[in-house]
Amino acid sequence: MCEDFVTDKILGDGYQFESKGAYKAPAKGATLDDYNDYIANLPLVDWPTVFGFDDNATMIKNNKDTLKLLDTLLGLQPRTGGGSGKTREDVIEELAVDIQKRMPELFEVERAKVKFPVVYSESMNTVFVQELVRFNRLLSTVRTSLVELVKALKGQVVMSTELEAMGNKMFDGQVPDNWTKKSYPSLKPLAGWVSDFLERLNMFANWMKGGSPNVYWISGFFFTQSFLTGTKQNYARKYTIPIDEIVFDFEVVPEVTKEHKSKPSDGCYIYGLFLEGAKWGEKENCILEALPKQLYSVMPTIQIKPCAKKELKQDKILYKCPVYKTSTRAGQLSTTGHSTNFVLAVDLRTRKSHPEKFWVRRGVAMLTQLDT
Repeated sequence: MCEDFVTDKILGDGYQFESKGAYKAPAKGATLDDYNDYIANLPLVDWPTVFGFDDNATMIKNNKDTLKLLDTLLGLQPRTGGGSGKTREDVIEELAVDIQKRMPELFEVERAKVKFPVVYSESMNTVFVQELVRFNRLLSTVRTSLVELVKALKGQVVMSTELEAMGNKMFDGQVPDNWTKKSYPSLKPLAGWVSDFLERLNMFANWMKGGSPNVYWISGFFFTQSFLTGTKQNYARKYTIPIDEIVFDFEVVPEVTKEHKSKPSDGCYIYGLFLEGAKWGEKENCILEALPKQLYSVMPTIQIKPCAKKELKQDKILYKCPVYKTSTRAGQLSTTGHSTNFVLAVDLRTRKSHPEKFWVRRGVAMLTQLDT
């Protein structure tokens, strides 16, 4: 933004700070009254275009403000049942029993270790077993807490502070705190979180039955960075290259669907990403401006291609698009040295008319999941 506001061009007549022309430098020789009139005619609410965003940014902001307001109102509502004659406790118990029935059994980690042993040439076996351990920890917490909550509602055990808080959250349609502490980052409400959790469990159940998928649902991993490290390790061991000399190249391959019948010779295919603030043009094979009212767009399949740093081609106009797990785009540095939210930066092709700084100002990023 400094390049647009701190520049010699501002000394010329009619210099515009954004495309619509509402924000521009007053003409040379303007009087004090001209300046006052210009300031008085500026929009009462700043347009997103002056900050580099498109008009969709206003819709995203309004949606988030509305959800925040509704969450506040939800927290103020009376702790009573609905108009169906059910008490609050009946509603919570019915919901807890329903979720409990949908939860599968824990993964058999020892069986997975035998079926997918530690092999030098296949790091994904280790990644798979580690993911099962993480999901078992969360699944055990969900299953155990639901059983305890139902018992507490029936008066069979003492209703602890934690169980009461859990019931309140579920009644409000939110994910209980004791689940989020053991969970991956997510901003989904309770119904969406449960459905997403079951989809992740199903992905690893299918992996257990039929082996690693040809196209990976990158959104389904608990600790995505371990999957990316495993991809690098496989390439490093195959070609005997130090892993710290390996980087990722990327290619968008719309023709590859999640039902693809084969794996690439090196690297992997991934899907499940959402592009925020832009869209992918399949005909143009590059990133384009989003359509009006198009807040998110589904990103086609991407092939991750490991290669040595010296072999990475620099002959393309690219935008290093950051990938985050949630729309907050902020996380904490974990003990592993990785962010709890940022995943990696994916190089996407762009046009000369839209260089990297254009997309940086737009705040374009990819997400592994939406908030709903």
